[in-house]
Parts: sequence; C-alpha cells; structure tokens
Amino acid sequence: MILEMVSLFALILVLGLGFVVIYNNLIKMRNRVENTWAQIDVQLKRRNDLIPNIVETVKGYAEHEKNLFENVTKSRAAVSSAQGVNETAEASNMLTSALKSMFAVVENYPDLKANQNFIQLQNELAKTEDKIAYSRQFYNDVVMKYNTSIETIPNNIVAGMKGFEKKELFEAPAEDRAVPEIKF
Repeated sequence: MILEMVSLFALILVLGLGFVVIYNNLIKMRNRVENTWAQIDVQLKRRNDLIPNIVETVKGYAEHEKNLFENVTKSRAAVSSAQGVNETAEASNMLTSALKSMFAVVENYPDLKANQNFIQLQNELAKTEDKIAYSRQFYNDVVMKYNTSIETIPNNIVAGMKGFEKKELFEAPAEDRAVPEIKF
C-alpha cells in the first residue's frame, strides 16, 4: 500500500513538474514572438520617420508629382494605424510599393539624385528596409517554432489548457511572389 502511494505521488510529481516546464517554455516562446514583432514595429516606425524627409526633398524637385506624394503619405498613415500582423504587413507592402514609385520618379531628376541630403536619406531608408526584411524573417522563424511547439505532443495539451493560440506569419502579398516577366 505504501509503495503504491509513493509511486502515485512520484507520478503526480513528475507530471506536475513536466507541466510546469512545458508551460514556462511556452510562455518564453510566446514572449519571444511578441518581442520579435516589437522589433519589426520599431523598424517600421523608423521608416515612417524617414519618409517625410525624403518626400519633402523630392517634392522640391518634382512638384508636379502630387498624386505620388499623396499615395506615399496615405500608405505611411496606413502603416502607423495598422493593427495586427496581417494588417501591418498589407500596409507595409503598400508603402513599399509607393516608395518604389517615388524612387522611379527620382530617376528623372539627375540633380536630385546627386543631392547629398537625398542620398543620405535614401541610404538610411535602404538600411532600414534591410533591417525590416531581416526582422520579418526572424519573426517568422520564431513564430514557426512557437506554432510547432504548441501543436506537438505533449505541449499541445498544456497549450490547449492554458489558451495558447497560433500566431500569424508576416507574409508578402501575392504580387510580390509572382515571377517577373522578362522580355528582350
């Protein structure tokens, strides 16, 4: 009888310790997902802070491109007000597209391309875009590990009991995934 009680107590202790270890690991992983998302948010904020300076510099050279500047401004506002991963990804991709259009217009203004202020702002924006791309990749890696963890046994038992939910990946829009057509 005592041996059965000790065995039962040991089993309960092992299960309890296992639950605590799994739960603490899931908490760490969820916090890491949230932290990596915050890092993307920081880089998006940095990009948003650079954009008005670039727009004002380009405006001085290309005043007749008003529609372009409005698109950049609207896209920037959409990124600032976006909520959640998918909405932020969509708004960020719209802004990237608007910026591409603006830089295509810049090609028509050799004086602007040679302007030191513009060059410096463009370099800062390029560095920030690289950081955003890296942060997105890192975020998706962390989310994949987290999602895999909450879906595998025995973690899925603890995750289900404690309400851990899958996180969304930061995805590129369909038009960015399309193979470009090349004509000679």
